[in-house]
Amino acid sequence: MLVKTKAIVISSLKFQEKSLIVKCFTLSSGLKSYFVRDAFSSRKASQKIAYFQPFSILEIEAVHKNKGTLESFKEIKTAVPFHSIHTDIVKSTMVMFLSEMLHYSIQEEEKNEPLFVFLETALTWLDHHDEISNFHLIMLLEITKYLGFYPDVSEIDLPFFEMNEGVFTLFQKGNVLSEHETNLFKKLLDLKFDNDQKVFNVTERQILLKVLIDYYSLHLDGFKKPKSLEILKEVFS
Repeated sequence: MLVKTKAIVISSLKFQEKSLIVKCFTLSSGLKSYFVRDAFSSRKASQKIAYFQPFSILEIEAVHKNKGTLESFKEIKTAVPFHSIHTDIVKSTMVMFLSEMLHYSIQEEEKNEPLFVFLETALTWLDHHDEISNFHLIMLLEITKYLGFYPDVSEIDLPFFEMNEGVFTLFQKGNVLSEHETNLFKKLLDLKFDNDQKVFNVTERQILLKVLIDYYSLHLDGFKKPKSLEILKEVFS
């Protein structure tokens, strides 16, 4: 089946000496993995490999056999040309971390158009802005809306956040954040990308990042802590 669709690159893995296995989140079909033969051997190898940087947004024409095996590209072009995401050290580190988070978070081969649109919009915003200290935190929290475990804020005035159920509670029992952590989390729930990025200091961001990774771990089977987490901490310390 020949498919034309937008696709966001989640990860790419070198296979043997010359080829790549590229995992993409597609607008038409959700998660798909593609085999790119001889990615490193042609004259245009560097140009070809540049397509597959984390969170590149592509326009692809591909053959989808839909049998759970690797699919294949027929045509690839850049859908959204980024100017800073892959060249700015802070942004590229953030993108590497976030793409790894998504690699372990999106596991189903099913269409999720609202999530695709959100990711495309968020990445375009990141490319055009420089005040981005909280971007990764806001993005990780927003993604939980599309994965089905966004916190229930109906009783947000209560003092503690219970991680397993994703609710605010009066009692500090179970898997509950401290009052300080809960207050930081409440602040994050109110943030948008365009808000003041100085609302948290470095230590508070580290606390929130740990909270979010723990929250993902609790709600997603097979979730693994990203290897790029330490690099992200280094860049933001």
